[in-house]
Amino acid sequence: MAANRQKTRSIFVGELVHLVSPNPETDAGLFARWMQDSEFVRLMDTDPASLLSVAKHKQWLKKDLLEEDRKDGLFFLVRTLQEEKSIGFIGLDGIRWVHGEAWVGVGLGERAYWGQGYGTDAMRVLQRYAFDGLNLHRLSLTVFEYNPRAIRSYEKAGFIREGRARKFLHRDGKRFDMIFMGILREEWERREGHGEDS
Repeated sequence: MAANRQKTRSIFVGELVHLVSPNPETDAGLFARWMQDSEFVRLMDTDPASLLSVAKHKQWLKKDLLEEDRKDGLFFLVRTLQEEKSIGFIGLDGIRWVHGEAWVGVGLGERAYWGQGYGTDAMRVLQRYAFDGLNLHRLSLTVFEYNPRAIRSYEKAGFIREGRARKFLHRDGKRFDMIFMGILREEWERREGHGEDS
C-alpha cells in the first residue's frame, strides 16, 4: 500500500514504466542500437532507415534534445519499473504554448516489450504530465496505417482518429495512408475521472 502511494507522488510514474531524462553520455548507445532495427524505424518514421554511430546519437541528444533554451519540446526515456531497463523514448514536440497544443512522439526500441502495455502506459504518463503538469489543451500524433498495434495502443490511451493523409507513404512498393489522431484535455479528464462531478 505504501509503495502504491509512493508511486502516485511522481507525475512521471505509471503502472509499468516511468519517464526519465536521457543522458547523452550513457544513453546514446541505446539509440544507436534501436535505430539498427529497420522494422522499428519503419514503424516510427517516414525517413529510410540509416545507421548512425554512437557519437552521432550523442551529438543529437546534446544538441537537439537537451538544450536549456529549447522551449518547444520535451524528451524522455521510457524505463520499466520492475527492471529499471530503458526500453524506448517518448516526448512532446512543436509545443505551441499560446494554444496549449503539442505533438507526441513515442517509440519502444526493445522488441521484447512490444504489445505488452508498456507503450500505452508511457503514453498515459505523458498525458498526465502534459495536461496536469503543463496545462496543455490538446495532444496530436500521426501513425501509419500498417501499424495496427500502435493504433490500438493510442486508442486505449484515449486518442481519437481525426483524419488521414491518403497514400502518404511509399513502402515495399505500395502506398499507405498516414492517420492523424488527437486527444483533448476534457476527453482525458473524463477518462481519468477528473470531470466536474468528481
